[in-house]
Amino acid sequence: QVQLVESGGGLVQAGDSLRLSCAASGRTDSSYAMAWFRQAPGKERDLVAGISGSGQRTYYTDSVEGRFTISRDNAKNTVYLQMNSLKPEDTAVYYCAAREGILIRAKYDYWGQGTQVTVSS
Repeated sequence: QVQLVESGGGLVQAGDSLRLSCAASGRTDSSYAMAWFRQAPGKERDLVAGISGSGQRTYYTDSVEGRFTISRDNAKNTVYLQMNSLKPEDTAVYYCAAREGILIRAKYDYWGQGTQVTVSS
């Protein structure tokens, strides 16, 4: 079983930066792909960024490309999402997710409880 705990959300102004962290416990290692999803009110949960187990492959949705950076520290079992130049449309609950395997854009099996990010204009 895998447990994921997110932290780092908050209320910021447009143009500010935030770094989200996701601490993983249980059976997690470099064989697990990790990702960040977000869900805004009234919208579906969408994949924002993902990273392979080794950290060598990453994926970003178009709207965050160049502003967000996903990274991982396997020694600490932690995944990060550095968010720069935040926009009001980035406001959402951000979820950390994990799946065993090499695919990033696939169904995820484990989820954190979410952390709120609110960007004011």
